[in-house]
Amino acid sequence: MPESARLTHTAAVLLVRDLRAAAEHYRDRMGFTIGTLFGEPPTFTIVNRDDQYVMLKQIADPERIVPHKSVAPGLWDLYFWVEDVDALHEELAGRGANIEYGLCDQAYGCREFAVLDLDGHSVGFGQIID
Repeated sequence: MPESARLTHTAAVLLVRDLRAAAEHYRDRMGFTIGTLFGEPPTFTIVNRDDQYVMLKQIADPERIVPHKSVAPGLWDLYFWVEDVDALHEELAGRGANIEYGLCDQAYGCREFAVLDLDGHSVGFGQIID
């Protein structure tokens, strides 16, 4: 592959019931910044934190929102690797995030926890441990 053709960023897309409420939840409970709201009324935005991006798209039929854990138990919709998972857990708990499961060390070498967003998406945060 030519050196000029390289990937620079990625963003997951989550379907949401209420864009404004979802974006505010990511801001208030998880420390993300809300980008431009697109549409009138708004139906799309990108939230970000520490150069990590999540696209939020409001859909008309909320029955079509299917969090991954409802198909495969224990599976996240998003997973972020972090540098200080204990500090992040303390921050998000202090912000009132809905902690799905608390800090734990996993057999696959991550210390992690997960939160649930307003639409039931599981968002995992983990730190690789030695």
